[in-house]
Amino acid sequence: MAPKTRPCPQCRKPAATTDNPARPFCSERCKLNDLSRWLGGEYVISTPLPGPPGAWDHSGNED
Repeated sequence: MAPKTRPCPQCRKPAATTDNPARPFCSERCKLNDLSRWLGGEYVISTPLPGPPGAWDHSGNED
């Protein structure tokens, strides 16, 4: 039986789903490329964090 694979989120090549230290990526290179994009600001989380309004406000203002 062939090992299960999924497309790599970076390059879309098949990436093994088991016994793969770079999972879900196909290689360490793709894994580091993805990290670089996060650190460089290319990826952002655009939805607000859940919780009551102001729960994640760390500006020092206490309303």
